[in-house]
Amino acid sequence: MKLGKRLKQIELMVTSDYTHIWDCCCDHGLLGSALLSRFAAPCIHFVDTVPELIDELEKKLQRSYPRPPSNWQVHCLDVAELPVEQYQGKNLVIIAGVGGDLVTQLVNAIHKNQSATNIDFLLCPVHHQFTLRQQLIQLNFSLINEVLVEENQRFYEILLVSTPTMIKEKQLKINPVGELIWQANSAEQSKITVNYLNKTLNHFQRMQQGNNPEVQHIIDAYRSVNTQPRQTCTTPA
Repeated sequence: MKLGKRLKQIELMVTSDYTHIWDCCCDHGLLGSALLSRFAAPCIHFVDTVPELIDELEKKLQRSYPRPPSNWQVHCLDVAELPVEQYQGKNLVIIAGVGGDLVTQLVNAIHKNQSATNIDFLLCPVHHQFTLRQQLIQLNFSLINEVLVEENQRFYEILLVSTPTMIKEKQLKINPVGELIWQANSAEQSKITVNYLNKTLNHFQRMQQGNNPEVQHIIDAYRSVNTQPRQTCTTPA
């Protein structure tokens, strides 16, 4: 089945230098199957808490992807209990399609339980992006990449981040409201960023009107965003 725009963008952000990729809250396994088809990693892990989904997915994978034993694995377990430390190599944990509060809780739990393991996270929360970003900053995560996508009139921030390491190379800090996502390189993407910014500001302004004065700092942060398209250099004829 063809991936939608959101899942396709997530799939494109997965590089080939991972040993294990964990497709968490995998549902019917569309994303993990796409990664498996292009051999994105030696082992793709499919994770969900619903036994019926996992059983059905395992049967489908057995039919579609005859495998060596290590090529893919399915896990029916709580993502918070992900056994990443049992798998050597570089790990990527993908969490998408659930709320930002839950993503925040899961990242916290995995990082706490696997603090000695270097893990990259590819995250795409449905909402509460500001909450998630604040927690990633508090955990001292670094930014690898971030992209803004619109699909079916809904907006999605996709963040590729890394846990703290002792490597003294220059690392990008995570911005509370995003930075790279606002740097449009086309008229279409510029329109998406403007619409998303307006929608986000309207959301927090409605919260403030509902007697929630604690969001003023969030409103101020989004008001400081610059959505001007990138400037390109041209050579005179």
